[in-house]
Amino acid sequence: MHYEVISADCHIDLPWLPEDLFTSRAGAGLQDRMPYVDASGKDRYWVSRNGSRFGLQNGMGSAGRRYVPGQIHRSDRMAEQGLYSDGARGIRRLTEPDLRILDQDRDGVQAEVLYGILGAAMRLGDDEAAAEMMRIYNAWLADFCSVHPARFAGLANIPSHDVDAAVREVERVAERGVLRGIEVANTHEMAPLFDPSWEPLWAAAEQAGLPVHFHTIGPRMDYDFAALAPLQSRQAFAVHITGFQLPMAKIVMEVIYGGVLEAHPKLKLVIGESGIGWIPYILEHMDLEWEDQFKDLTLTMKPSEYWRRQCFATYQSDPIGIRLLDILGEDNVMWGSDFPHPDGVWPDSQEFIARELGCVDAATRHKIVCGNAARLYGFASA
Repeated sequence: MHYEVISADCHIDLPWLPEDLFTSRAGAGLQDRMPYVDASGKDRYWVSRNGSRFGLQNGMGSAGRRYVPGQIHRSDRMAEQGLYSDGARGIRRLTEPDLRILDQDRDGVQAEVLYGILGAAMRLGDDEAAAEMMRIYNAWLADFCSVHPARFAGLANIPSHDVDAAVREVERVAERGVLRGIEVANTHEMAPLFDPSWEPLWAAAEQAGLPVHFHTIGPRMDYDFAALAPLQSRQAFAVHITGFQLPMAKIVMEVIYGGVLEAHPKLKLVIGESGIGWIPYILEHMDLEWEDQFKDLTLTMKPSEYWRRQCFATYQSDPIGIRLLDILGEDNVMWGSDFPHPDGVWPDSQEFIARELGCVDAATRHKIVCGNAARLYGFASA
């Protein structure tokens, strides 16, 4: 297959999965702790028996919100393509392989990298059940990707609360050989990535040749929204949404300063939906501080050199970041549409690419929108 555009950040969201997926495949004693669709009311919602809620069936975004016309411009553009109306009729365009390909064809995208359901797994509030939920999802995702392997690169969802369980899942995924990376549950409560407890996971991922992904989850929600007036609540939400990518700096700094990439030179790290405009400042400042006071850390070269050698970031729209490619590295940036999330650029990806990369030379542009992802995930042009 010939590739011109590969989206390095797309999503499979729990609300669009087959409604009996988890309850029908869970191990003994865990069926009653799995997410399922409650059809007892007027609307069908994904819930669990412990009171967790995962959104409207076939709802908008990872949280399964109800689409409200005129509220979010990008969602309106998706609605114009019939995505939400089809979902309301039970047509799962996002999780039926042939239908999903049609939506990507509409957007001029020949292949995509699929992030998963880790946000839902966290909301389950049950670590043991969440690990089983991820195992089930990973097996389903491998089946999904196997239908059109030239179009889909799925990322296995890996727990962060139990490194031994994470390693077992990496080994299971590697043995099957379908999925092309691992996405580690990114939580505010997980151990720092320089903690020695993570070492078995880094070793397993490096040995398996599976890139490790951390997807942005935004800053900790420390506003008391219930106590805020309506305008203040909107202002607080605007702060949260606008700063969504910035906490990813902590991931980058912990992995590099922690010597993870020094110890595992073949390991690849991807920070998903992170944006890129802020990264040059972090790299420059890490180099400065390392030179100034942290040369006692277990690093043999500048922090920015580890970034260039082993790290990647995805973005969907970041004209400032594109102006800083000389610092970021043209081999370290990958474009993604964020399909089907309401802050993504589907079905207008070609317009965004043309506007933001129109002044970039053709070879560099091809790397960003296609070549870097093709190389990392093994998409080979026929």
